[in-house]
Amino acid sequence: MSQRRVLVVEDERTIAESVAARLRAEGFTVDLAHDGPTAVAKAQAIHPDLVVLDVMLPGFDGLEVCRRIQAARTVPVLMLTARDDETDLLVGLAVGADDYLTKPFSMRELVARVHALLRRMDKLARTTEGHEGAADIAIGDLEINRAERRVRRGGVEAHLTPTEFDLLVHLAIRPRTVLPRERLLAEVWGWADALGTRTVDSHVKALRRKLGADLIRTVHGVGYALEVPA
Repeated sequence: MSQRRVLVVEDERTIAESVAARLRAEGFTVDLAHDGPTAVAKAQAIHPDLVVLDVMLPGFDGLEVCRRIQAARTVPVLMLTARDDETDLLVGLAVGADDYLTKPFSMRELVARVHALLRRMDKLARTTEGHEGAADIAIGDLEINRAERRVRRGGVEAHLTPTEFDLLVHLAIRPRTVLPRERLLAEVWGWADALGTRTVDSHVKALRRKLGADLIRTVHGVGYALEVPA
């Protein structure tokens, strides 16, 4: 297998070079961009396997970069944000980011997130053909076409990121069953530890925003369950 290619988009050059050096040490080919327009142009030219993307960028911000990249070609995006702001995180997920890290972060955690995202994409690629024969899921007015990876509620299609779709399917195939955050992290994100439970919370909020607040029930201190609409 050829080396995986990661595009690192970060205007703070010291951080960019540090991230690039660590990823290269992990065996990745790394390209750098330091502003929004350059990031979009490079993504279109090199077709990276993954993008590490800072939110605050000159030219235009990381949210717009993510939106433009995903409009041209679906690619996993790990967003970096300087603020632990729930609104920023939800907007990032809405425009196609798959995961995020809040600065300051450890290089060990960043590398773990990158590997986890790529494992998920590999698993998705391997199972796409198998899902062609998978049964659709219909719960109340929620319809999930697993082969086409499309979701409708009340006849209206919702545009989900790959992570949001996988999370929804995990909940939908076990309606009313409370799934712990740690289990969701292991099965959807492929993480072996429970350090990213906030990631689950943010993706659930994104699903609620797209599909309705009544669809997923929070069981405080435990996890989430998909409700069956009356």
